[in-house]
Amino acid sequence: MRENQKTFGPIPKWENLEKIIGFKNVINVYVPYLAAGIQVEEISEDFSCIKVKLDINFFNENYVGVHFGGSLYAMCDPFYMFILMRKLGKDYMVWDKAAKIDFVKPGTGTVRAVFTISQEELEEIKQTVASKKKMNCLFTTTVTNEKNEIVAKVEKTLYVRKLK
Repeated sequence: MRENQKTFGPIPKWENLEKIIGFKNVINVYVPYLAAGIQVEEISEDFSCIKVKLDINFFNENYVGVHFGGSLYAMCDPFYMFILMRKLGKDYMVWDKAAKIDFVKPGTGTVRAVFTISQEELEEIKQTVASKKKMNCLFTTTVTNEKNEIVAKVEKTLYVRKLK
């Protein structure tokens, strides 16, 4: 972000690509995700929920035959930020501030994660930022396997502030 920037959002090349092929496809062809096998499966019409999957493959299977932990984290990294940026608009700055991942059990096969921010959470963020000018938001999700067992627990802390 530049010092004199009055709004916040994706850089022009990302915006232009999104207009041509859509947000889901932009993320799915993003080389780090493409190479890792991470795919956005679904985005809700109101952009409040994003579902992501990761199939195990040669490039993300670690030394002992399970999902590489970095790929499990990568599949969870930007999605709360994407939801908040879209839902709050360009008058808000949204940054990833911190993250924590707890590996619960080895991940094999296809794993999935769901990222949701409710309308109630969104309104609470807007109200807090309106009164305090900025805030840190904590979101949690799980990565689950094909049997719906928890493979990892993820916490994301996002920094939000109003620009205008």
